[in-house]
Amino acid sequence: MKIYISADHKGVELKNEVINYLTNNGINVIDIGLKNYELDDYPDFAFAVCKKVVEEDDNLGILICGNGIGMSIAANKVKGIRAARAVTVDDAFKAKNHNGANVLALSSEVDMATTKEIVDTFIITKAADDARFIRRINKIAEYESSK
Repeated sequence: MKIYISADHKGVELKNEVINYLTNNGINVIDIGLKNYELDDYPDFAFAVCKKVVEEDDNLGILICGNGIGMSIAANKVKGIRAARAVTVDDAFKAKNHNGANVLALSSEVDMATTKEIVDTFIITKAADDARFIRRINKIAEYESSK
């Protein structure tokens, strides 16, 4: 599993902390490496990460911006991406286990201790295996494929 990560200018500090945390825990994290500047645009970072996530089935993505909403909206425009903004551990669990999320959008306004818990939960949570969750995820994939 590879985790691709990126952040706009508001999320750079938290992104670096998350990279250090995950790397120190033996997780393969790849910073997508786009240059940040004061007026950068979050869709550029979201699209770059999401293109990498869809290359292999077990890849995950983490995106960080001011509140996580813009990143999640942009990420969900990439075919094959199911991005979810999570600001609680329960959000992260349900995003992956109930909704099959493969990209986590984080807010730079959430403290690092909570962010670690959210990220850990997202990574270790099993993908959806309940029939009703799989049915719903498949409906989304079928709709996406028909466009």
